[in-house]
Parts: sequence; C-alpha cells; structure tokens
Amino acid sequence: MAAKKDRPVDWKNLTEQEKMKYEIAGELGLLDQVMREGWKSLSSKETGRIGGLMTKKRRQEQKK
Repeated sequence: MAAKKDRPVDWKNLTEQEKMKYEIAGELGLLDQVMREGWKSLSSKETGRIGGLMTKKRRQEQKK
C-alpha cells in the first residue's frame, strides 16, 4: 500500500464537492482517520456511506 502523502489539506482551495466530502466524513466520525491515514484507509462500506450522503445532499439542494 502506498504511503499517505504528507501534504496538509489546503482548506481554502477545495471545491464545493470536496468540502462536502470532508464535512460528511466529520459528521460520521471518520475525519480524524482520513487526516491521519488518507482516504484509502476507509472501508468500502464507509466510502459508500459518504458517497450516498453526498448524493442525498446534492438532490436536496437541487430541489430548493
């Protein structure tokens, strides 16, 4: 497995989609793990949950 790059996240230059991804990871209690070990450390169940919640939020925003 490749090692996580030791680049800090540039919070100011994230796209809206990336911001939402980090926000949802935080809501699920996974943000610390992502920051320590990277996105590849998450299980497929966890990444699927994040993707599902992102889709749900985008659909809610489109309805408004």
